[in-house]
Amino acid sequence: MIDKIAWLHLHEGQLLSTRSRGKDRYYLPGGKREPGETDAQTLLREIREELTVALDPASLTYAGTFEAPAHGHPAGVLVRMSCYWAPRYTGTLQPAAEIAEVVWLTYRHRPQVSAVDQLIFDWLYHQQLLAE
Repeated sequence: MIDKIAWLHLHEGQLLSTRSRGKDRYYLPGGKREPGETDAQTLLREIREELTVALDPASLTYAGTFEAPAHGHPAGVLVRMSCYWAPRYTGTLQPAAEIAEVVWLTYRHRPQVSAVDQLIFDWLYHQQLLAE
């Protein structure tokens, strides 16, 4: 089981997503927990490293946890993604570290994201938060 924490950030019906160098899919921004880190610590660190912005910890709200087969891993490997809203941040969104591209996606981009992200896209779409 791969344990990941992700940031859900919507703007005008579009969801912030990223593509890492050498990858063929888009992934929600965030990443893997380091030993001893809380969800909040993981998310704050990963977003600062990947997107050069500082999330406001007081604005973090748990959205849900989703599980699916891990993209690019052997059969049977699952990813568990705990997702958080964090509407307030400081800085300018830009790719850093392993991130090659920052994009805004709608539901029509669903085939271009990982399996766990597809579940999240479905959930957001059915709540009428993600534009078609």
